Amino acid sequence: MMKCVIIVDPELQMGIIANTAAALGISLGSEIEGLTGKKLLDQDKRMHEGITNIPIPILTLSKEEIKERYDQLLETSDPEIKVIGFSDIAQKSLSYNDYEEKLSLFNKDQINYLGICIYGPKKKVNKLTGNLKMLR
Repeated sequence: MMKCVIIVDPELQMGIIANTAAALGISLGSEIEGLTGKKLLDQDKRMHEGITNIPIPILTLSKEEIKERYDQLLETSDPEIKVIGFSDIAQKSLSYNDYEEKLSLFNKDQINYLGICIYGPKKKVNKLTGNLKMLR
């Protein structure tokens, strides 16, 4: 069984938190086949697009802890764990080309993450995130 969590900095403005979670969710959805369910019909025969078929809790860490966790996960390089970061560089970019250009100017120590998404086997994700608080 697979699990996904999104971790955000609770000190961010609510709009930035929402944007971060949405961006991470879209990125994960583009990477994991079958993450969304099939289209469904309601009683009036209106089509409802497929939504995620797994829960995605939104957890919190400080911006420093998010960066530390992201770096650790990338360095550990567990092939069963997918980690996606959403940085302040991405959030402030005007287009994807702008993001690409800006990101190439920074090294890993200069990048600040607003949030990360972790996806993988439930036991492994729980071990990595089980002690984190829910966003409230």
